[in-house]
This record gives sequence, C-alpha cells and structure tokens, in this order.
Amino acid sequence: MSAAPIRVWDLPTRLFHWAIVLIIPAMWATHELDRMAVHILLGQTMLALVLFRLIWGLIGSSTARFSGFVRGPAAVAAYVRGRPGPAFGHNPLGGWSVVAMLAVLAAQVTLGLFSGDEDSLHTGPLSPLVSYENMRAAAEVHEFLFNILLGLIGFHLAAILYYRFVRRDALIAPMITGRRAAPESGQEMEAAPLRRFLLAAALAAGLTLAITRLL
Repeated sequence: MSAAPIRVWDLPTRLFHWAIVLIIPAMWATHELDRMAVHILLGQTMLALVLFRLIWGLIGSSTARFSGFVRGPAAVAAYVRGRPGPAFGHNPLGGWSVVAMLAVLAAQVTLGLFSGDEDSLHTGPLSPLVSYENMRAAAEVHEFLFNILLGLIGFHLAAILYYRFVRRDALIAPMITGRRAAPESGQEMEAAPLRRFLLAAALAAGLTLAITRLL
C-alpha cells in the first residue's frame, strides 16, 4: 500500500503561483488591446504579488523559503548528471528557475513603474521621477524583458511535460492540492503560522501602496 500523500506546498505559495499564471497573459492582452489603465492596475497587482513572494521566501513555510530550495553549483550539477540528493519541494535546478522567474518579474514590474508611452498618456506611477528619455528607455527594456519572461515560461512548461511523461512525476496536481506522495525520508513541509502570512501580506500591501501612491 502506498503511503498517504503529505503536504508539500502551502496555500499562499499555491495562490501566488496561480495568480501569476492568470495575470501574465492578462497583462499581455491588455497591452496588445491598448487597455493601458487596466494594464497598469495589473502591474501594481503584480508588484504586490512579487513583494509578497520575496517576503514569504524569507519567513514562509519550509518549502517556500529560499533557504529551503536554493542550492549551490555542486548540487545543481549533480542533479543535471542524474545524481540528485534528497529534495522535497523544488529540486536544485527548479529552485534556480524560481529565482530567475522572480528576478525577471521584479525587473519587469520595476521598469513598468517608470515607463510611459510616447505621448505620456499612460505612464507608470514613478515616471514623473525620471526624464522623458529615461521613461521611454524603461518602456523599451520593459517590453524586451517580456521575451525573456516568455522563454522562462517555455522552459517551465517543458520541464512540467518532461517530468510528467519521462519521469512519471506529476507536478501540477501538487500545486493545486498542496500534497504529493511522501518522500523516502519521510520529510514533510513545516507550515508557517498564520501570523507570518498576515505580516507578509501587510508588508507587501503597504510597500505597494507606498510605491504607487505615496512616492
């Protein structure tokens, strides 16, 4: 009889993941359809999400913390060569893909804050702090980085398919249910208390408000 599934992803981590899945195509669509007011609002929502995930990566549940899944070059190389060590949650390569995704999202959001169109009709909340030339430069890099983001998304989807059909390891279901088969070590996620979630959410919301409304 197989062991009962145990918790691997907490609810805040899963909600962040699926919110990103929804918001990225929505931001692309609003840009293409010239719905820039909605695009900017979605960008501010993304800012709050990224800030929350960065804070949660420091104080969240064990599998959400950066210290729990960011490994050194030796661990990544061993994993690529097919000699992985024990992993529960993100594997060494997957951990760095998360870091890369967060870094690009953070850069995208930051540039968007300073960006504006050629006529300055639709501008980010921090665009008055920079010159017109820098505002336009930020917008151009903002658009370029979206291509990098698409590449990371493609890599992520390819990894999901590889694990599903080659390694027979479903990655999507645990990100929905939060549970997966217990590892041989018997390790289980150490959930963060509710007060840490409330603190992370309050900090993310407060920082987003300060950046987009008060600066």
